[in-house]
Amino acid sequence: MTATQFSESSIPYNPEFVTVANGELVSKYTYHNTIVSKDAATNKVSIKPIQQDYKFKLDLKVPKVGVMLVGFGGNNGSTFLAATLANKHNIAFHNKEGLQQPNYLGSMTQSSTIKLGVDAKGNDVFVPFNSVLPLVNPNDFVVTGWDINAANLGDCIERSQVLEYDLQRQLKPLMKDYVPLKSIYYPDFIAMNQYDRADNCKNEIPSDNTTEKRAFSVTDKWADVEKIREDIRNFKAEKQLDSVIVLWTANTERCVPILAGVNDTKENLIQAIKNNHEEIAPSTVFAAASILENVPYINGSPQNTFVPGLVQLAEENNSLIAGDDFKSGQTKLKSVLTQYLVDAGIKPLSIASYNHLGNNDGLNLSSQKQFRSKEISKSSVIDDCINSNDILYPKEAAVEGEKPVDHCIVIKYMKAVGDSKVAMDEYYSELMLGGHNRISVHNVCEDSLLATPLILDLIVMTEFFSRLTYKKVDANGVETSPEAYDNVYPVLAFLSYWLKAPLTRKGFKPINSLNRQRQALENLFRLLIGLPANDELRFEERLV
Repeated sequence: MTATQFSESSIPYNPEFVTVANGELVSKYTYHNTIVSKDAATNKVSIKPIQQDYKFKLDLKVPKVGVMLVGFGGNNGSTFLAATLANKHNIAFHNKEGLQQPNYLGSMTQSSTIKLGVDAKGNDVFVPFNSVLPLVNPNDFVVTGWDINAANLGDCIERSQVLEYDLQRQLKPLMKDYVPLKSIYYPDFIAMNQYDRADNCKNEIPSDNTTEKRAFSVTDKWADVEKIREDIRNFKAEKQLDSVIVLWTANTERCVPILAGVNDTKENLIQAIKNNHEEIAPSTVFAAASILENVPYINGSPQNTFVPGLVQLAEENNSLIAGDDFKSGQTKLKSVLTQYLVDAGIKPLSIASYNHLGNNDGLNLSSQKQFRSKEISKSSVIDDCINSNDILYPKEAAVEGEKPVDHCIVIKYMKAVGDSKVAMDEYYSELMLGGHNRISVHNVCEDSLLATPLILDLIVMTEFFSRLTYKKVDANGVETSPEAYDNVYPVLAFLSYWLKAPLTRKGFKPINSLNRQRQALENLFRLLIGLPANDELRFEERLV
């Protein structure tokens, strides 16, 4: 079932807790948690169960959604457009294995299921994830974007060498009329090996001398913000869109320092943009423009775009943001394997991760400053898992400045392998009584064909959260705001499943465990249709 086929009567829900009428779903839910305190002297643990009643409201009308990709002409951007067009027009194609049908494999929202319950015989009942509540259909996306290179998208899919030739051949006539909007290029933020590609930039300084090297202005960054805002408004008006979502899938930038008076508050950040501060990156410009237009912005690369000032700006404008860095192959597997080891009481001592790839992302990452951004996002994915077990990793034994697990990450550019990234990992762990265990993984993954479904899911779910509102209800059943509902918090931590270094609310640590991230999404969908959070107690088969 696609989103465009949804009707109110098709939603499975529990009428005890949910009402569906007039294009809205309203559900009541009691959230339970436990406050734990530990006496340092006696090690005695005290627990205090807490609960909070909520009402959620979901607008069931799916809007017409525009997608604007920063880095539209890159491997991910061109593959994303190709996937939506192939599925929309049902383009079958041949490869060496025979006739292939278009699909969205790798997308959680389009190709996975969710457990609703059991049937009369106790068998689990699963339904498609996108059949529970109305989600935008990726076939209906209206797509455009910006790129520092002017190649049309038909040429881009040929250049990227991601898709089978027969599919490229059929898609090229559909894609050649898609031409990227002019982007912005500040040479200091990405590798200099990208300079020759930068022929489609708003901030290029015109010159009549064709032999002269191209020059780029970084003297009016606020004007660049306004140009991006204008692009967003024009796209929305021209295509008659209900909403627009901006997603960064362009080159990895170097990280920026957090500087007092520059990017630490929203006021300082705006002033720093107007002052053309050297630490205002292109991604900062795109994010600020999106937030000021109240358009959701997703950062799919590892640089620290969301400095404190940008987060404050998003909070003030109640504009949705999510990041950082797509979690696709090696890092996703790492979060699962590390969790398995730690949950089994096995102690990882070191994790060595090696990658080589030959696409333009790999070329950009061959520069040390850009690699450092990626290294940071990839290394943090095991932190919450390690911190969950102080039997294996006692807090009192921790040495200041040292990580409890020796975690090494290497990325090398090798042109020959193209988009087929090779990832090799070794997990070296301590076992009982001085024993050791090595797990070695060799993973060859087609980089863009793993990342593109994540882009799709991030956009689908961001749009979903833009239609979800809530209010608190006190113990006496009194609503905090009887008429009004609040929007979800602008930092969409619910999207952590798809991101290596997920943002979260200040004061809360991010969760990287893949199973817990998925469980949160599944349970949210369950509570909205009036079902309790899922568990695997299965009393009906364990108790007599």
